[in-house]
Amino acid sequence: MTLTAADLTAIIREGVPASEGSGFSVEQVEPDGVLCRLPFNAQQIRPGGTLSGPTMMTLADAAMYAAVMARVGRLEMAVTQNLNINFLRRPALADLLARASVLKLGRRTVVLDVKIFSEGSPDAVAHATGTYSLPPTGRE
Repeated sequence: MTLTAADLTAIIREGVPASEGSGFSVEQVEPDGVLCRLPFNAQQIRPGGTLSGPTMMTLADAAMYAAVMARVGRLEMAVTQNLNINFLRRPALADLLARASVLKLGRRTVVLDVKIFSEGSPDAVAHATGTYSLPPTGRE
């Protein structure tokens, strides 16, 4: 079964109720991953007038989760095993877009890459890599 962007958004909002209040959505399912959006919210601003690191980490993790399910189907028990993020430049006070792609899909783990952009800018504001662990029944 192929999951659509709307399916992925609904699954994540069901499983992680806080995501609905954030406005997080999967915009597009792509051949090797997904494009996700986190709408700007003034509560995400930290001292110094920039979007907080935890905001971008949350978006990266949610985008990876969506990319995993886009590849393997509805597998809600896939969990973050590792997340590494580099903040590259100050994000604009605008929506954030995350493009998550699957680098390697194994039987028990998925390795992913995420680039985060401020809407309207071609330059990444953060780059994340991560690994998701699949449950034993997920890919046997």
